[in-house]
Amino acid sequence: MKRLLLTLLAALPALSVCAADWDGPQEPFALFGNTYCVGTEGLSSVLITSKQGHILIDGAGPKAPAAIAAHIRQLGFKLEDIKIILNSHEHFDHAGGIAELQKMTGAAVLASVHGAAMLRTGSKSRGDPQYAMLTTPLAAVANTRAVRDGEVVRVGPLAVTAHYTPGHTQGGTSWTWQSTEGGKTAAMVYADSLSAISDGKFRYSGDPLYPTALADVKKSIATVAGFDCDILVSAHPEASNLWQRKARQPAEGNTAFIDRQACRDYAAKGQHRLEQTLAAEVNGK
Repeated sequence: MKRLLLTLLAALPALSVCAADWDGPQEPFALFGNTYCVGTEGLSSVLITSKQGHILIDGAGPKAPAAIAAHIRQLGFKLEDIKIILNSHEHFDHAGGIAELQKMTGAAVLASVHGAAMLRTGSKSRGDPQYAMLTTPLAAVANTRAVRDGEVVRVGPLAVTAHYTPGHTQGGTSWTWQSTEGGKTAAMVYADSLSAISDGKFRYSGDPLYPTALADVKKSIATVAGFDCDILVSAHPEASNLWQRKARQPAEGNTAFIDRQACRDYAAKGQHRLEQTLAAEVNGK
């Protein structure tokens, strides 16, 4: 699946997704305040910390848990202090490492209603737009529960809000919270994938296996565009220009990651991809 996705996505310069090695090494780094990036070169995983416990967003792919665990320890935090693991969507490249990380930490795993159902069993949904491409199995995840759209997930002083953003998958979820550094509080966003990518059989213009896909992805694009958004991390870091912003970090500090336009730009890329997909479907491609 990875090779096929890389081929498909490399043809989409507007998204700039997955040009990096998904499992490539990447040193962990502070993002802002109590928020850290602990994922790989091509797959995001974010740690939000507090003295009462931590929250981890996404587990990247099935090869990533050892690296993510090492990154968390490298930053001086303990795995057993992670109380909750959140998921963006139920594909192997963002959920494939969650089962192992759940075993390492003992954390509860939270996702949308649809996403949680897939994680519990390791199954794939017949209505997934990429169903035929999902050849990498997803390990079933223990201690998983669903969160409602708009629900606030809390660990000690941490408060992370779930925002359903389906369309790329049926269970897509984005997450928002606040982090404070140097007297400034930043609105943080972990945005799920907004790209309307199919396996060549699924049609966003109308498919009985997921009839609300087009409406869902349009609404999700609008949701992300409307976020209060100082710092954006997308499920694939390249899709939101994270590495370009990180390149300025040595000179500017963590304020280099602040970009009030980032969520709107990310949503615009999703809109452009949707238009490409619909046009291709009309032309029978």
